[in-house]
Amino acid sequence: MALTSAENDLQRAATFHIVRFLQPKAKSMDLRYRVCLLSALWLCTSIPVWADSPATLQKTRNSARSISGNATIDPQLDRSPVDLAINPAATWPAGQWIVTVNQTSDSISLVSTESRAVVDEVVCGDHPTDVVFANDDDRFVVTCAWSGELVVYRLIPLDTRESDIPAASSSLAENASRLATIQEVARIQLGFEPAGVALSPDASVAYVGLVASGELVEVDLVENKISRRMDVGHWPKNLAISPDGKRLAVGCSGEGKIVVVDTASFERLYDEPLVGGINLGHMVASRDGSQVYFPWMVYRSNPITIGNIKRGWVLASRIGRVRLDGPAYREAISLDVPELAIGDPYGIAITSDEQQMVVTAGGTHELLFYRLPDLPFIGAGGPGDLIERELQYDRKRFDRMSLGGRPLGIKIASDDRTAYIANYLNNSVQVVDLVERKLLHEIDLGGPDSMSLARQGMAIFHDATRSLDQWYSCHSCHQEGGSNALPMDTMNDGTELTVKTVLPLFGVEQTKPYTWHGWQQSLDDSIAKSFTSTMIGKSPSASETKAVRAYLASLELPPNPYRIPNGELSESAARGRQVFFSSKAACADCHLGPHLTDNEIHDVGLNSKDDFYEGYNTPSLRGTYRKVRWLHSGRAKTLERVITDLHSPEKVNGDAELTEQEAADLIEYLKSL
Repeated sequence: MALTSAENDLQRAATFHIVRFLQPKAKSMDLRYRVCLLSALWLCTSIPVWADSPATLQKTRNSARSISGNATIDPQLDRSPVDLAINPAATWPAGQWIVTVNQTSDSISLVSTESRAVVDEVVCGDHPTDVVFANDDDRFVVTCAWSGELVVYRLIPLDTRESDIPAASSSLAENASRLATIQEVARIQLGFEPAGVALSPDASVAYVGLVASGELVEVDLVENKISRRMDVGHWPKNLAISPDGKRLAVGCSGEGKIVVVDTASFERLYDEPLVGGINLGHMVASRDGSQVYFPWMVYRSNPITIGNIKRGWVLASRIGRVRLDGPAYREAISLDVPELAIGDPYGIAITSDEQQMVVTAGGTHELLFYRLPDLPFIGAGGPGDLIERELQYDRKRFDRMSLGGRPLGIKIASDDRTAYIANYLNNSVQVVDLVERKLLHEIDLGGPDSMSLARQGMAIFHDATRSLDQWYSCHSCHQEGGSNALPMDTMNDGTELTVKTVLPLFGVEQTKPYTWHGWQQSLDDSIAKSFTSTMIGKSPSASETKAVRAYLASLELPPNPYRIPNGELSESAARGRQVFFSSKAACADCHLGPHLTDNEIHDVGLNSKDDFYEGYNTPSLRGTYRKVRWLHSGRAKTLERVITDLHSPEKVNGDAELTEQEAADLIEYLKSL
């Protein structure tokens, strides 16, 4: 959204800074004196006005945020940054600004690296997820997953008109112009939960992964519309483009694979599978465009025992690389240190000289350092279960540093020495010296003075140190509170090697009993068992269990992208609803009520011969479109197979086999739930 005038730009940003750093009465000053005061602050560099001292951070937390439309963002609202981007050289020198995407506040923040302070913040859209700057330009793009948008912004100078500045104050105007503000350029509706985004070298085209539909779309940023689209596979959450813009890598977490696309023809060249791969993280292309690097986790399909966990035979962390210049078996290294594993690796960045690679691990709250040129990447037959010993004990080649919170997105400045990290739980940007390997600063983005009960539960949920040797967290299996890409053996069914799909946790308070077999009646007991049995860690205290319950109660499904914009059903889904409630299909005999479950146990003829318990807990159907595996064992990879084969109505409780049209309509209705 374009700003109305330079005066509005200046008033908004000037007010923003004065509220943060001066007494409240300054808010009533007229525009001329606001400019003077603001510029004076920039001139007085010897005075530590901008330092991230406790007093300054307290003022930040007590201040309101200015946003477009003269509204405010609640200063007590958690920001929860998931990603960030650094400006290239254009109007300002490279690295003067950082833009963060803040998921809880649905906002983007503009941070000055010079002052280490937020200078602007605007509401962008529901659940912002990724941000990328154009090359040699002040424009950047943001994906907003839940509102289904790609938003184009630019940084513009805080221009001052001569009439606003006292005659003898040209130097003040010059310093005021060093500031910037965020201007919206275009808002493009994509639908289907856009997540990862990459830009062509000339920034005329954006490539976006649509998580809910498993598509990659090409967006024309001149016409501001989708120009081409293609199916790539489930959950295309992260993208990386080669520096020449000819090859695009798409990380499909729902299928454990990397898809390589030719951007000119917009054709899928090849897929590189990651056996047992889940939870793919951010991706970055090599300088020559021949490879793409990324962290991910691997599920080894073995029973959860102390011995198997310690050997890395249950869940483990990897960094991989896949060739972009032709199909070849992926290469990888193991990250996990014996008895001190790496939990939930996610963000990745490489210095421009390709000497150092850094990776964030949100579950173990740390930053990992690797010397890239001599990392022992292994292709077929590897890597080993644990980190290579030669790497483990060489601090020049591998090191780790605690950051606290939940570090996620990371970018490296042009000096190849400074890294900026979006820390979700800390509501901050952390500044790390990659040479000294120490935390220099932590830039507060705003938020409450203390964690709410639900936020405390969120921290526990994402904490891999709660598990044996810190191998994995609750989030490792329940991605964003939902499901995962693979069925897993959690021992909750009383037997080994009888894998079950991971049940989503949305509305869990109302969907008891718990576990696939429904033998667990108490949510508190279920939470405790997850920590002590599935994670083989300590039992949570009563207060910790209460916090986790509060977090689970706060989980919400995004707006369903399979509904038409006003929230109503499509014609096909409306027909499917009639089928759903008909006696012919009889779906509503078990799937009823607001959560589409009768909370009962049923034998529907799908028992596994090795199951200890009989019958299955009726699962909720809310958010069905987000799954990639269905039924307790995950044997159905499509809804079509559920409805027309394994769990077809006539095999369960229906009167007759559905027609082809009825089945298609029923599937559309299920996607809309």
